[in-house]
Amino acid sequence: MSAGSAARGLGRDMDGLRALGRRLTAVQSRIPVLQVIALLALFLYGAETLPGLSSWSSIESILVLAAPLGLAALGQTLLILIGGFDLSVAGIIVASALTLTTLQGKFGISVGLSILIAVAGAAILGAIAGQVCHRFKIQPLIVTLAMGTIAVGVVQTQTNGLTAGGAPSWLTRLAMPTGKTFGIGLPPYVSIWIVVAILAAIFLHRTAAGRRLLATGANPAGAEYSLISTRRVWTLAFAFSAVASALVGILVAGAAGSVTGTSGDPYLFGSVVAVIVGGTVFGGPGDYTRTVLGALFVTVLNVVLVGHGATQAVQDMVYGGVILLAVSLYGRERRLRDEV
Repeated sequence: MSAGSAARGLGRDMDGLRALGRRLTAVQSRIPVLQVIALLALFLYGAETLPGLSSWSSIESILVLAAPLGLAALGQTLLILIGGFDLSVAGIIVASALTLTTLQGKFGISVGLSILIAVAGAAILGAIAGQVCHRFKIQPLIVTLAMGTIAVGVVQTQTNGLTAGGAPSWLTRLAMPTGKTFGIGLPPYVSIWIVVAILAAIFLHRTAAGRRLLATGANPAGAEYSLISTRRVWTLAFAFSAVASALVGILVAGAAGSVTGTSGDPYLFGSVVAVIVGGTVFGGPGDYTRTVLGALFVTVLNVVLVGHGATQAVQDMVYGGVILLAVSLYGRERRLRDEV
């Protein structure tokens, strides 16, 4: 065979590989294949090396652990889709949990009114954050971090600095892995998460409001030309993210049985990792379904690492490596604004 023929053959092989790569990328952009494979591989490794991990009771426990993380990552997903970010997650979680556990006991407020106060306060702070970020072009990391700190400070002024409290017994029972939903052997936490995931998918892909949100993240200038109020989108998205964090804080209070000043910390970093590992990038593409897979992956990874005796330092290094790997893979995808 001549050198020219060999070169042409090599060229055809390279063209074939590039075409295959484009097809795989196209499939990955529609279906989170890599996330599913990574989750299954990690779970199978854990089931092989950790006795009992594959039992239904262990799976229920994993799902219960993943549920609040996934719910906390819902607002984070929407903000990252529009190019924002939320560092108020931990503060809002603690503030809402303390509103339920300590203010109720101090002022004799009913549980329902306490939840309403926590949600309304979070919505106001979130809306202010969205307005400030959009109007003055300030980095959301700075504004949301301030709002989370303000939320905790406001509650602490009413509790004289108290940062601990007990949760109602019914809320604790709600978070039990052995609980049932209307007689079905599925923990209430997990049932809530499933319903929220379905509603989030419908909102993003089947409603005008969801399409406006995606358009805002894909191309803000183009969205404005299409008569979409991007400021309103930012305001509502930030308000919703804060409300989601507030509701997670209430659930966390029930799961832990008590509240401390650091109860929300795991969900701040965890929500970001879940979104990034799930494949949602700033300004899109992505959706909440991918975040669900990311939350499950992070939870299973944490269970496997702890089961093998990994220290917190080792866990942090592994999480960092996972984030770098995910960003290096998904960062190569074309942005939505380049595809529209």
